[in-house]
Amino acid sequence: MATSYQSPGVYVEEVDRGTKPIEGVGTSVAAFIGFTERAEEPGRNGAAPTSLLNRATLVTNWAQYMAKFGGFVEGAFLPQAVYGYFANGGGRCYVVSVKTLGADGGRPAMAALPAADAKGESLSIRARTGGPAGNEIGVSIAHEAAPAEGAEPKEGDSFTLVVKRGEAQAERYTGLTMANVEATVNTASKLIQVEVVRKGAKLPARPAEGSYPLAGGEVTALTVTPPQFQGDAARREGIGALEALDDVTMVAVPDLMSAYLAKAIDLNGVKSVQSAVLAHCERMRYRFAILDAPPGMSPQEVADWRMNQAGYDSKYGALYYPWIAMPSTSGQTMLVPPSGHVAGIYARVDGERGVHKAPANEVVLGAIGLEVHVTKGEQDLLNPMGVNCIRAFPGRGIRVWGARTLSSDPAWRYINVRRLFNYVEASIERGTQWVVFEPNDADLWARVRRDISAFLRMVWRSGALFGATPEEAFYVKCDEELNPLEVRDAGQLIIEIGMAPVKPAEFVIVRISQWAGPNAEA
Repeated sequence: MATSYQSPGVYVEEVDRGTKPIEGVGTSVAAFIGFTERAEEPGRNGAAPTSLLNRATLVTNWAQYMAKFGGFVEGAFLPQAVYGYFANGGGRCYVVSVKTLGADGGRPAMAALPAADAKGESLSIRARTGGPAGNEIGVSIAHEAAPAEGAEPKEGDSFTLVVKRGEAQAERYTGLTMANVEATVNTASKLIQVEVVRKGAKLPARPAEGSYPLAGGEVTALTVTPPQFQGDAARREGIGALEALDDVTMVAVPDLMSAYLAKAIDLNGVKSVQSAVLAHCERMRYRFAILDAPPGMSPQEVADWRMNQAGYDSKYGALYYPWIAMPSTSGQTMLVPPSGHVAGIYARVDGERGVHKAPANEVVLGAIGLEVHVTKGEQDLLNPMGVNCIRAFPGRGIRVWGARTLSSDPAWRYINVRRLFNYVEASIERGTQWVVFEPNDADLWARVRRDISAFLRMVWRSGALFGATPEEAFYVKCDEELNPLEVRDAGQLIIEIGMAPVKPAEFVIVRISQWAGPNAEA
């Protein structure tokens, strides 16, 4: 209703007559579910850390991940997945740690330091985290003030303790005595804990000079069940923790394979968790699942597993085989599931080319080998089943060489088509919220057609839609035919959109024949 004017004058009114631009949503935010070394937000100003276990936590770079979840740890593939995600072009992701393998990751590495007076032990050193990772830690002792000749070492004799990880110095503590070493080191160190070996009420002598490696760190049996991965949306746990997030577009569970290798779950458990991931993506509509094939399988075994046991049929997920090799912290190579690296490739292609470009024929950065070198004949068997192979090509590196979903519907055969529709649908849903409760008349229909057409015209110009003109690439219909009286009386507004997505040139066929030349006789 117009403003009521009571006195003469000039009145300026702002009238909304232009388009309401629809902004494209992000397509490159991954979520990883699995095991970490720890899961805690460091406390500020001396406050206690906050637990991040089973909480979806935003991470934007590798340094931020290490501050909250630690580094690489024996028995977990999630750290390698996140590292590979960032290395291949990922920008930000969410991490859901369903289990920590630090404190309960196994027996911690230890070392007993002898006393300087050669009368038993002086200090007991223990790695803060359990498992073999502690075997890389060592300590060295240097005396700062030598006792007088012939005198017994005293409680106040100071020494320096240096903590090393491998050959590199990680921590250094000076001015230590047997009276303050526990309080000083145990408060500040992130790698070790110190205990003075007391003999009654008397403190032992300071430790003897020298270097002492920690040893004995072992992995204990991993206990985890499929429901721990699946979680619960009400409690914000596991896969269910992602339901409260709006910006996640890719989901991977790399440590499902850690549990399988540890014999905590079998192939039926693998199927139940991967099926839960696919169901989650279908329910959330705008997400895509990146699944790993089980390790140790030949191409024929993967084909049998895919068709006879897994039997997935979903346009919201893709399966990748084989595992890739990457360097480990010990200098050796290790095999890891490819889902994290592939998610990074999705993000890289989205940024460089667009979501309409198939995330294939792309180099897997950080990969130095493959578990199995798949031949062309073997891929001829796997590709029609929706198993995307990763292959090594001489002079071209290790590349993703498949771009198919797990769907049996030919219309949704390709990953880029599904993800393009996810992008368009999510963008239109978010960009047309202003329409809700507007008067449902011809004027509204025209404005909706105008705004959606403007958005799709930009999508077409980016090369995502097939057609020489916008009319060939898409159409938007919103009129009285779609919205008769009975539809309007039900409070509904129906908009029909058609798009012609570009499909990848999966099979390039070059036909060559002999030609006699332009002067040859007919």
